[in-house]
Amino acid sequence: MGLRQCVLGLLVLVALDHVYGASLKTRAFRPRVLMQEPQREDYQLGEPQKPTQAPDGVQSQKPQLAPLTINLVPSSIQSKQELQGPVREMTWRFPVAPEEPAQPDFNFELQQPNPSDSIAIQCWEDGVHVEVKQDFFGTGQLLEPSLVSLGDCGVVDIDAAARVLVFHSALQECGGELVVTEDELVYSFTLEYRPVAFQNTPILRSSGVTIGIECHYSRRQNVSSSDLKPTWIPYMFTKAAEDVLVFSLKLMTDDWMFERPSNVFFLGDIFNIQASLKQYNHVPLRIFVDNCVATAGPDVNSTPKYSFIENHGCLSDAKYTNSSSNFLPRVQDDKLQFQLEAFRFQQENSGAIYITCLLRASSASSQIDEDHKACSFRTNGWSSSDGSDQVCGCCDTSCGLRTDSVLSKVLGFQWEGKAQIGPLQVREGQSQEKNV
Repeated sequence: MGLRQCVLGLLVLVALDHVYGASLKTRAFRPRVLMQEPQREDYQLGEPQKPTQAPDGVQSQKPQLAPLTINLVPSSIQSKQELQGPVREMTWRFPVAPEEPAQPDFNFELQQPNPSDSIAIQCWEDGVHVEVKQDFFGTGQLLEPSLVSLGDCGVVDIDAAARVLVFHSALQECGGELVVTEDELVYSFTLEYRPVAFQNTPILRSSGVTIGIECHYSRRQNVSSSDLKPTWIPYMFTKAAEDVLVFSLKLMTDDWMFERPSNVFFLGDIFNIQASLKQYNHVPLRIFVDNCVATAGPDVNSTPKYSFIENHGCLSDAKYTNSSSNFLPRVQDDKLQFQLEAFRFQQENSGAIYITCLLRASSASSQIDEDHKACSFRTNGWSSSDGSDQVCGCCDTSCGLRTDSVLSKVLGFQWEGKAQIGPLQVREGQSQEKNV
């Protein structure tokens, strides 16, 4: 009896240990639910664990535990937690740039420039005297003396203290023109100011000015010389008539037979230019082209300007641009022909070109020298159109100072003159023009 009770007691202890030990293990690994949500019937994992049955005759004391339920997907958005505490409406807005103040209405009047009393003129018995303030426009900007001229004459004196430019001319000089009316003799002159851009800039800050000047002289009595005809011809007038020289430049056809009827060219064409000299009752002379410049306008002092014959007869265009420009061999003393490749000035849309040359004459019997020559640049050096290549040796340096000899002037007539051709219109593209 005692042995049987001991065995039963051991079985009870083992059963209790089995049941409570499993329960404790289950409780030890069970997740702790911090916040219990309303229970839902969807998506439940696992079945509720059945309580362990105790052996027969032993009453189980294991507590009943609620089955573990995990909800993966909420069935309603309304189950979200609500924020506890006061709720304020958001007042933040995007920043907006402040508005500019409105432009007030006011009376605006464009200020017109006031004429400045900047010129003083005196008409003398045999000339005209003009004084010009350097602050011509009254702006404090002084005029450059070299840019102001009376006709074709420059400034003769400058009053530095008073800042005044002085011009003086005889009545029939400096481009003066005479107009005879019934009661007066009127001599007209032109005062010009031609501004240029500031150095290294393309800008101007003043405008050009052209001012007409007139000197009026009364005709007091009839001075007709109809009754004063001399019966002899003075020697001076005879000698002067013999020394009349006419210099000219002509644009010629490709065969050099005729004057070219058109002044239109294309890039790649050749200017055929002939310098000629007409002389009346004069000893034979030989013509030379002393220097030539090309400009976009008729004024030889305008810009842009390209000098292609310089140094007393050196045609340097081929040296500067590797062109075929050259003097042709001379066939007549009173004619000299040269060729120049057509070109255009940069940033000049008109394509207009004026060519102005200083032409000189010397006795046909005199020898070719450094002041009277026609030299062309070639790959092997300089050569002369007259066959005297040695005189071209100075073309790369300087051919000396120009000096007027006794033969250069005869009774005030110089054996030189300027001639101009233009405008020549040079267009872009290939030339289609042919001589007929």
